[in-house]
Amino acid sequence: MEAAIEKAKALIEAMEYIRLFRGKIVVVKLGGSVLDEPELGKKLLTDVVFMATVGIQPVLVHGGGKAITKAMEKSGIETQWAGGQRYTDERTMTIVEHTLVHNVNAFLCETIKQLGCDAMGLHSLSSCVLSAEPLVMTNSDGKKIDLGLVGTVKTVNSQLLKTLCASGTIPVIAPIAIDRAGGKLNVNADSAAGRVAAAIEAEKFVSVSDTHGIRKDINDSQSTVSSATKAEIKEMIDSGIITKGMLPKVEACITALDGGVKKAHIIDGRIQHSLLLEIYTDKGIGTQIIK
Repeated sequence: MEAAIEKAKALIEAMEYIRLFRGKIVVVKLGGSVLDEPELGKKLLTDVVFMATVGIQPVLVHGGGKAITKAMEKSGIETQWAGGQRYTDERTMTIVEHTLVHNVNAFLCETIKQLGCDAMGLHSLSSCVLSAEPLVMTNSDGKKIDLGLVGTVKTVNSQLLKTLCASGTIPVIAPIAIDRAGGKLNVNADSAAGRVAAAIEAEKFVSVSDTHGIRKDINDSQSTVSSATKAEIKEMIDSGIITKGMLPKVEACITALDGGVKKAHIIDGRIQHSLLLEIYTDKGIGTQIIK
């Protein structure tokens, strides 16, 4: 009986948030081992389908860096890096596209459909909602770094995304964009997700991967920052608390906030129901970033 009562209490607590977010768009960026482990991915997608069932309109943007690296190793192609970015030539782009579209995107869409919701894959081999231009980076001497077919997102087809959401279809976006000439560019999934959230004026942006939220001490699980403002985030970047893999996630959150998104979140998808706990409970489970 006590267990049943606790479940009822959880439903009552969630009711307020279900009302609050009903009809609102939430952009979820999926990355890390969430994409590498099918069972973990299915559990997370079950939460996404729950969100859609109670009235939220989810939009998914996914990465796939680890899967791409494995596919390249299997093909005997060594990954080349330039300026911290994966160098993408024509051969690499072929593998990137195949992995992201036929493996990762197809798995996500098929799983969502099996769970009872409609989904549409949006990528370079169907309807692409991302347009980009070549990413220009320079080294400490001011010289340009050649990244090959790597781009930065400039525009998002927000109208198509909103139309799909309104029709009850979950858009699933792969991080490959089209340039002005119709060519394909490999774009950073975190950055793309932040741009998508800003373009469609989402209510929330949630970055889900195999990393905890922001910690003041990387080795201390009790030092997780539950909430931070943009100013506090800047201080943590300047002081070196936020570095490496966490930096692009934080930058994506800032992009979303600057575009009008009210709150951004960074959570660990390995924790059961972390997505629902972050959105539908008072305490949450990761780090939320606000203006």
